[in-house]
Amino acid sequence: MTAAATSAPATQGAATTAGGGGTVVVDPVTRIEGHLRIEAQMDGDVITRASSSGTMVRGIEIILRGRDPRDAWAFAQRICGVCTLVHGIASVRAVEDALKYEIPANANLIRNLMIGAQFVHDHVMHFYHLHALDWVDVVSALSADPKATSTLAQSISSYAKSSPGYFADVQDKVKKLVASGQLGIFANAYWGHPDYKLPPEANLMAVAHYLDALAWQRQVAELHTIFGGKNPHPNFLVGGSPSAISVHAGAGTGTTAVNAVGLQRVADIIEQMQTFVDQVYLPDTLAIASFYKHWFTPQHGEGTGNFLCYGDFPAQGASDPKQMMIPRGAILNRDLSHIHEVDLDAESEIQEFIAHAWYDYGVGKDQGLHPYNGETKLHYTGPKPPYEHLDTEASYSWLKSPRWKGNAMEVGPLARVLMLYASGHEPTRELAAKALTQLGLPLEAMFSTMGRTAARTLESKLIADAMSGWYRDLMSNIAGGEVRTFNETLWDPSSWPDHAQGVGFTEAPRGALAHWVVIDDGRISNYQAVVPSTWNAGPRDAKGQEGPYEASLKGQVLADPAKPLEILRTIHSFDPCLACAVHVVDPQGEELLTVKVQ
Repeated sequence: MTAAATSAPATQGAATTAGGGGTVVVDPVTRIEGHLRIEAQMDGDVITRASSSGTMVRGIEIILRGRDPRDAWAFAQRICGVCTLVHGIASVRAVEDALKYEIPANANLIRNLMIGAQFVHDHVMHFYHLHALDWVDVVSALSADPKATSTLAQSISSYAKSSPGYFADVQDKVKKLVASGQLGIFANAYWGHPDYKLPPEANLMAVAHYLDALAWQRQVAELHTIFGGKNPHPNFLVGGSPSAISVHAGAGTGTTAVNAVGLQRVADIIEQMQTFVDQVYLPDTLAIASFYKHWFTPQHGEGTGNFLCYGDFPAQGASDPKQMMIPRGAILNRDLSHIHEVDLDAESEIQEFIAHAWYDYGVGKDQGLHPYNGETKLHYTGPKPPYEHLDTEASYSWLKSPRWKGNAMEVGPLARVLMLYASGHEPTRELAAKALTQLGLPLEAMFSTMGRTAARTLESKLIADAMSGWYRDLMSNIAGGEVRTFNETLWDPSSWPDHAQGVGFTEAPRGALAHWVVIDDGRISNYQAVVPSTWNAGPRDAKGQEGPYEASLKGQVLADPAKPLEILRTIHSFDPCLACAVHVVDPQGEELLTVKVQ
């Protein structure tokens, strides 16, 4: 290939091809949270090696040192503007684990409902607004027949908005955007790429549901405001939930208690979530997937074949991972017949490596550290932007490389669905069997880009349905007179031990998330967060093992290297969140590094 660059598409990211052997660079990868660069070395039209680079730094761990651990969640939650809830959950759970807090059953249920709402909201938004344009050709929708689109929509779902007039109105909106020359949210994508397979009517249906999802998500976000006061970044509390429960039908002016009106609104939101997942999201996924069965194969994005879950959604009052809806465990080499136990406290199990990251450890760059002993020491030796290529033989990312017992592990919806399936969770087995049978595919098809995308949809259905049960349990407790949401037992720091450490874990929408905290003399002495996109997007380790992003792109064929749609499909299937993953300020808030594009 000769060196050439495309114009930078607003919704896709810039692709550059260069060099005799060929290197395809996508920088930035867009429709994600944060800054990600992918470099793919080519042999003809086949990717032989991919390198994933997080190109910004975080530094929250440094900011938290010396602070009251009860305040940590408010800082840690700001790691990301998308994962707005899960970092707060992980942080309060870390402090509760360190100080041995037991929280009331109602607090567990409220947290389950808030996490569940985050899952369903995030997954729907990702599918329609971040990932769908990899499969849906918006321009093609302009030639669709609205009446035929209505027939298609009604054949797969009972969703109310499916009349010919409805689809004609959506088509008119898109036509006006095109005629104006300003496509806005649909601008500058790879329209017309040969691997767009949907007929015009399916494209129009998907575009209509893209717009519907924008309105739907505003309603769903209310659940967080009811229990947490606001969204994004709802409030939390070490020891339980900040939302007191009022048994009165109406609350007085200025009260912050959740009353019967608020609780009924929660029930309505859960029903709205279930309806959209059942009637729109799940049918759309299956309909789109039926045109892309070739993306259900290992050569289209399998990854490492290793999967990790921390577990989440505890039963009332339970903190044992064995009593959680999503179990903890590891799957190696695709073997669903055996789930390996995972210990988050064991220093020999989870470690972060920095052989190819812009950090230093006191023990050297080839040594891994458990998060309790983790270090965040910046050591940038790479080229200053703009650069043509990264030095991928040295350090090339602001992401560390997490490993479980030395293995690169994939986390996220696919890992969780496989873990539930392997553990014998009957609703997961039934749902997966139904979906795969409809598509005419074996279980092994899940080890792929489209399998990862389908798993996200199946998980949304499972969690939305589970939320009804958690809500019923909460209402049953309240009806029985149990309204406690907070444990004050250890709120007095004078009762704390001189030294304590703990880990708070959750299953964020993007995968296994945990925060580790060390507390000395009532203050945080070390804090480390290992997040889903660090697991998935991290660079190679000292042994040369690729992370899931890098492994999933190896062997992928590009139909047009100047329009690397295939790279975007696979990377988007992980739902990247690089703001969470990269680790810049010092304890006084001063900048340590400034990167400018000249």
